[in-house]
Amino acid sequence: MNTLLSVSMLSAHFGRLDQEVEKVNQTSADLVHLDIMDGVFVPNLSYGFPVAELIAQSSQKPLDIHLMIVDPDRYVERFRAIGENAHYLSVHYEANTHLHRTLQQIRKCNMKAGVALNPHTPVELLLDVLEETDFVVVMSVNPGFGGQQFIPQAINKVIRLKEMILKRNPSCLIEVDGGVNAQNAPLLIKAGADILVAGHALFRGGDVQKGIESFRANLRG
Repeated sequence: MNTLLSVSMLSAHFGRLDQEVEKVNQTSADLVHLDIMDGVFVPNLSYGFPVAELIAQSSQKPLDIHLMIVDPDRYVERFRAIGENAHYLSVHYEANTHLHRTLQQIRKCNMKAGVALNPHTPVELLLDVLEETDFVVVMSVNPGFGGQQFIPQAINKVIRLKEMILKRNPSCLIEVDGGVNAQNAPLLIKAGADILVAGHALFRGGDVQKGIESFRANLRG
């Protein structure tokens, strides 16, 4: 499959989110990435249900929802309800006591079930839940803030994870989130990444449409 581009709205202008989403709608981006932070699991807050619902209503792209919160299983059904385009939902391995049950709950809500791993968390810890997992989010920065520098060790992590997936669940996708740009993206794709999350690299020039098309062009070489 072609590598999917998931646009992180964390780097968008929060004062005109509806306009920013509409600009993304007009591009070749594949997904709209929502980082949901609670100020507990990560030292930051992003946006709650009203803003998430606004983005869901405005977006013509499927939503890629990343829960950086404690007790995420309490909110699975609520996030499914924000819109029919809520297709992907990931929870953190480090924040979930009953991960297997939560993944099943996400699937029962007709969403793709994902597990996110912090930079220090070994991919080998997913061995016993990989069959219940539709995608794994490899964090290539410490979660909580946008615009951070990419952690190069994530590339080897993707390689190890890909080997596990091919043995246990070949349909499982690998998503990489954090500091992704046109320079490291080809390395991540070569390592086995299927979905790349980018935000700062796309929005920093002030024109997200130009940023996305430039990113795509660099991937094509």
